Amino acid sequence: MKLHILGCHSATPRSLVFPSSQILEINNELLLIDAGEGMQIQLRKYKHKFNKIKYIFISHLHGDHFYGLVGFLSTLRLLGRGKEIHLFAPVGLKEILQLQFKVTQTDINYPLVYHELSSNKPELILETDKFTVETIPLIHRIYANGYLVKEKEKLRNLNIEAIKKYPEIGIWAYHNLKKGKDFVCENGKIIPNTELTIPPPRPKSYAYCSDTIYKPDIVEQIKNVDLLYHESTFLETDKELATKTKHSTAKQAATIAKMAQVNKLVLGHFSSRYPNENLFIKEAKTIFENVDIAREGKSFEV
Repeated sequence: MKLHILGCHSATPRSLVFPSSQILEINNELLLIDAGEGMQIQLRKYKHKFNKIKYIFISHLHGDHFYGLVGFLSTLRLLGRGKEIHLFAPVGLKEILQLQFKVTQTDINYPLVYHELSSNKPELILETDKFTVETIPLIHRIYANGYLVKEKEKLRNLNIEAIKKYPEIGIWAYHNLKKGKDFVCENGKIIPNTELTIPPPRPKSYAYCSDTIYKPDIVEQIKNVDLLYHESTFLETDKELATKTKHSTAKQAATIAKMAQVNKLVLGHFSSRYPNENLFIKEAKTIFENVDIAREGKSFEV
C-alpha cells in the first residue's frame, strides 16, 4: 500500500500547488481519492496510468475536491477506455456530471457506475477480494465523508522446511494450509497449522479525513490505522476561523492521531495564508511525534 499526493492545498490551484487529490496504490490497484482541478496534469506528471484507475472516491462537492473529475472522465473516453469506472460520491455529483456530458454532447462510451452516498453513519461501500472501503462521516459546511481503506488478511505463508519433515503432505494440501487449516494424517494425527506455516504480514490500513471540524467521534473507527491523512487548513492562531468555516487546525489533527494511536499522520489542505508549511509540522508535533506534511509528488509507504 502506497499513498501518492497529487494535490494538497485548499480552495484554488496556484502556480506550483494543486487542490486535493491523491492516488492510493493497493495490491496493484490504483484508487483515486478526490479530484481537484489539475488532477489530470498531476497524473501525467507523476506517471500514474489512467486506465489502471477503476475506483474513484469523492469526499464532498466543493470544487477543490472534484472540479478535475469531468475532464478526467472525458479523457478516458478519448483514450478508448472499455473497463468500467466505479464512482463513490455524495448525492448530487451524478446530476452534475450528467448535465455536463449532456450540454457538451460528450458520450461516455464505457460503463460509469455511480454509487451515491447520503448516510451519516459509517458504511461499507466497497469490498473486493483484497481490500475494503468504508465511509468516515465528517462534518463540514456540506455533506462530507472520509474513507477508510483496509487490506484483507492475506493467506498464510508455507514453511517448506517444516513441511518436508512430513512426506505425507503433498502439494494438493498447500491451499488448505495457506487458509489456516491443520493437516490430518492418514493415522489421524493432527499437525497444527502453526507448525507448517508462517503468519502473513499484518493487513495495512489508510484513513483519509478530508474537510471537517474537529470530530473526536471518528477516533474509534480509525483506531490503530497505519497512515492517517487529516486536513489541517489552519493553525491554532486561527482556530476561530477554523470553527467558522468547519475546518481543522494542525493541533486538532494531531490530537485525533494521538487519540486513535495511529502509526503516522500526514497533514494537508493548507490555507495559502501561511508562508511556511513547516509551521504545520511544528504545531502538530507538540501533540503527536510521527507527523509529516503532504506535498505534490510526495509518496508515503503505508
